[in-house]
Amino acid sequence: MDVARSTAAGLEPGRAPGAVTGSRRDQPAMVQLLTEDGHLVPDDRFSDFAPHPEIYPSLYRDMFLIRRFDQESTALQRQGQLALWVPLTGQEAAQIGSGRAMQAADYAFPTYREHGVALTRGVDLPDILRLFRGTTNGGWDPREHNFQLYTLVLAAQTLHAVGYAMGIQRDRATDPGAEAAATVAYFGDGASSEGDVHEAMVFAASFNAPVVFFCQNNHWAISVPSEVQTRVPLSERAAGYGFPGIRVDGNDILAVNAVTAWALDHARRGNGPVLIEAFTYRMSAHTTADDPTKYRASAEEESWAPRDPLRRLESHLRATGIPDSFFTDLEGEATEQAGRLRKAVLAMEAPDLSHRFGTAYAEPHPLVQEELRQWQDYEAGFVPADEGGK
Repeated sequence: MDVARSTAAGLEPGRAPGAVTGSRRDQPAMVQLLTEDGHLVPDDRFSDFAPHPEIYPSLYRDMFLIRRFDQESTALQRQGQLALWVPLTGQEAAQIGSGRAMQAADYAFPTYREHGVALTRGVDLPDILRLFRGTTNGGWDPREHNFQLYTLVLAAQTLHAVGYAMGIQRDRATDPGAEAAATVAYFGDGASSEGDVHEAMVFAASFNAPVVFFCQNNHWAISVPSEVQTRVPLSERAAGYGFPGIRVDGNDILAVNAVTAWALDHARRGNGPVLIEAFTYRMSAHTTADDPTKYRASAEEESWAPRDPLRRLESHLRATGIPDSFFTDLEGEATEQAGRLRKAVLAMEAPDLSHRFGTAYAEPHPLVQEELRQWQDYEAGFVPADEGGK
């Protein structure tokens, strides 16, 4: 059944009578430090964790470059150079803001859309595209960046993040002098409906694990709107597990950065997990295999345009006297980045199939080696093209 269409037709899934104590109309307070027109607003709880104004330009730079990366990657997929692409446009503040709040020893567990977080963790952007070009199952060494490989199995990484956090916890119990650290489990509102997220939160609460659950509520799980998936705001689910839940304006990079910094500090101090719901919007398709015009109205997309995360910080920067040359230079840097990205992707070549046989097990396996020999004999049976073969 097409759930989105059933909602539009008035069947209203999720509105069975007498089943909930909360109402979807009762929205929680949302943390915001930068208004849509670029004005700063104080917050008694989180302003002390807000980034220093000196780094505002660098936050804007990261958001600008990752949006250009997203645009170039979409173009590469449309030209057949990538098998698939997962856009992030609209979610730059949620990703750059949270990623920049992490310290070097913290560890991020992404899903498949966290290109902005990857940038903050020092991953070379062309390496992200190796997976989407199909030349590798990964693209970078997670240990070099404390940034796990993308997880295509929905929500599986939330369990990995909790397990790693419990490892940090036990290492520190053995060696109290070890550096305090926490993990961040990234997932979307769609993944929040998966059982893995529930199990991860139960374990995290049970063992007081130093993990921050960072949910980017972009309002659409492919074609299913978030209000169908949950009868209460996602941040309020944390109360059921017994740890704090915070809804933050996910298009406000200052608020996201401050809330994430607070949550990580909370976790590192041994106070247990936190759930952050970054209230944002997916301004493009779920993937390049998706057509959002089939299930959502253009009026909804237009209503989010004034809340664009780049526009609001740009308004603030210009109001504080940042010169036009900053934005002009950044445009030039993004163009150079796009050219480098395209050149790198076109140069990527798939490894020989024997590489797949060699990485099936950590140690040589006689059956796999036999299968490799059979494949090599099969390949050797073909006449090379330069000798008249086809």
